[in-house]
Amino acid sequence: MKKRYFFYLVLLTIVGIVLYAFFIEPKRIVTHHYIMGQNNGQKPVKVVQLSDIHIQKNYPASQLEKIVTKVNNENPDIILFTGDLFDNYATYGPSEEVIAALSRLNAPLGKYAVWGNHDYGGGAARVYPEILAAADFQLLENAGVNVPVSNEKSIYISGLDDSMLGNPLIADALAARQSDYTILLSHEPDKADELLDHNIQLILSGHSHGGQVRLPFTTIKNVMAEKYVEGFYDLANDTRLYVNTGLGTTKIPVRFGVPPEIAVFDLYV
Repeated sequence: MKKRYFFYLVLLTIVGIVLYAFFIEPKRIVTHHYIMGQNNGQKPVKVVQLSDIHIQKNYPASQLEKIVTKVNNENPDIILFTGDLFDNYATYGPSEEVIAALSRLNAPLGKYAVWGNHDYGGGAARVYPEILAAADFQLLENAGVNVPVSNEKSIYISGLDDSMLGNPLIADALAARQSDYTILLSHEPDKADELLDHNIQLILSGHSHGGQVRLPFTTIKNVMAEKYVEGFYDLANDTRLYVNTGLGTTKIPVRFGVPPEIAVFDLYV
């Protein structure tokens, strides 16, 4: 009898975990707050990073409304998107709904984005730039912009083309730099090791999804996110890398132990 009860308990636990991983955690959104730099008495620049939304039938455009609300409640100065807007645009690509939602994201100092590998695949390459432009995002394709944050200081926000399906060129990405503080967007985090000699203070990436499923003694890794999987990494030459675990899913619509993430950085520059 005891063995039967134990069997039922284990079965119920497994069923509960599966239901949670497929239907609850993928719809959760956690917001992580970080303070970077020394408080110099000035108001910090609030930067919000979004990544890997992967719009698909299991994560429809309507889910963007929760993201928009949470981001706007943070009152960001700058919004940065590190790629993978659609999972497979050819099979599910509600462009107008996505544009409408992303247009409601508010950031007085600008909204900037880079290519992800899924933005090139699935037929998205032909529409991704237009969707971003219609939603007031500036697509940084081996390019950058100096963003004034006070009367005396600016931040250089730079973006690399996707490292898997694009043509990343770091010299081009930094060519217009006239600021002392640089944020570089690179969809794939393992690219960071090639960027450490370029006086970059902060690299923001995604792509890994944090593995999507976290199991004891096991980390599921993605190509070009095998070394850097989630969170902060202190690299050489005072460069810091942050790997965002993303908002959506790919391949299997499941998350366990890695809830969808919005990252908020208060920067003292």
